[in-house]
Parts: sequence; C-alpha cells; structure tokens
Amino acid sequence: MTQTISELQSQAEQIRALKRKKEQRFSLGVNLSYVVLVLLLIYAFSGIKFNLFGLQFSTIQLDTAFIAENWYFIFNGVWLTILLSVLSIALATVLSLLGALGRLSKYPPAYALATFYISLIRGTPLLLQIIFFFLALPQLGIRLTGLWAGVLALGLNYGAYNTEIMRAGIQAVDIGQREAALAIGMTQSQIMLRIVLPQALRLVIPPIGNQFIAMLKDTSLISVTGFVWELLWRAQKLGRASFRSLEALLIAAVFYWIITIIFSIVQANIEERLARGVRSA
Repeated sequence: MTQTISELQSQAEQIRALKRKKEQRFSLGVNLSYVVLVLLLIYAFSGIKFNLFGLQFSTIQLDTAFIAENWYFIFNGVWLTILLSVLSIALATVLSLLGALGRLSKYPPAYALATFYISLIRGTPLLLQIIFFFLALPQLGIRLTGLWAGVLALGLNYGAYNTEIMRAGIQAVDIGQREAALAIGMTQSQIMLRIVLPQALRLVIPPIGNQFIAMLKDTSLISVTGFVWELLWRAQKLGRASFRSLEALLIAAVFYWIITIIFSIVQANIEERLARGVRSA
C-alpha cells in the first residue's frame, strides 16, 4: 500500500512537471511572437528601401526630428484624457446603479424613468450626444466648461450601457441570501446595502473595467468639438499645422496604446485579487 501511494505521488509530480513545461513553452512562444511582431512594426516604419524582383520598394519614412521635437506637446494631453475617463466612469457608475435599481423597481415611475433613459441614450450616437452637450446646451442658457460637458456626455452614455451590467450583477446574487436576511429581520434597504450590492459590485467589476478601457479611447471623440485639449486634439492640431499628420497621429496612437495596456494590467490584477478572495471564501 505504501509503495502504491508513493508511485501515485510520483506520477502526480510527473504530470505537474509536464504541465509546467507546456506552460513555459507556450509562454516562451508567445513572448517570442511579441518580439517578432514589434520588430516587424519597427521595420515597417524604418524608411528602408529594398528591391524585390527588380521592383524598388520602401517602408514608411517618418520624420524622427518632428517626433523628437513635438512628442511632449501631445503627451501633455494624456493627463486630461485620463481625468476625463475617471470622472466619466465615476458618473456612469452612479447612473448605472440608479438605473439598475429603477429597472428592478416595482414602482412604475421609477421603472419607466430608467427604461426611458436607457432607450434614449442607447438609441442615439455618442458623437451626437457629445456635440449636443457642447453646442446645444448653451442655446438653452446652460453653459458648462469643456471638461464637464465631456464628462456629462460620456457619463450619461456609458451609464446607460452599464445599467444592464449592474442589473445583471444584482440579479446574480442568490435569492436565498435575501430570504435568509429577511428571516433574521433585516429591512429591504439593509439587504441591498449589506448583502446584495457588495456581492454585485464584485461581479460587475470586470465588465465595468472593460467599459472604462473603452471610455479611455472614446474620449478622443471629444476632440471634434475643439474645446478640450485632450490627446487626439493635440495630435490633430500639431499634425495639420506642420503637415505631419502621420507622425502626430502615430504618437497619439502609441500613447493610447500604452494607457490601455497599463489599465488592462491594473484590471487583471484587480480581477485576480477578487478571484483569490472568492477561492479563499
């Protein structure tokens, strides 16, 4: 019997070792592929000329002097882009929670208001909403700064879409927990605040994190108004003025890419921490 247990342990260790080797080979292959893709991207913008079957070709030639001189001007728009995103997602989260509670409400006016809000916002383009808040509200005597008009437009739009995410998270909480809370004398508001919402927020953080990353890029739509000097607006202004739109837009694209990677890593870490908490529980 002792020998059998020892053999089983040895086999299990061999299986784990084989699994680790496969994971290491896969990780190495992925990293090497990343390196090749980056090198190909660098080569594509290297400006190198070459002959192929007697025909002369050239990769894209960039004005490196322009990039070195002007990248910092475009980079200064990163902070406003992030600020727009953070404020907008905060507003969207509050609106989505209220909208979800309205959609789940048995009170007809609350349900109707939440449904009307979602239908109106989801039924019109985001760009139209942005232009409306920047150009139409002043006609009604409502004058907001460019920053807050952008936050209001993005927050209302993403709040409508996040409402369904929040509603699904609330409904995903086991009804048995609510019944148990009622059995020990908790009120409906206490159940929602202490039992349902903490668990629902844990469930909706991953999809809302994805929405936040999408919002980082959608802040670029605000550049069409010309009132907010965010990342894309600076790139367009500089590119048009110097006839170097390719270089200016590439700089902006790189910064958007870096920001997205950073926040994707942050989101992955948050999800991992939540998953560890669930496994521990």
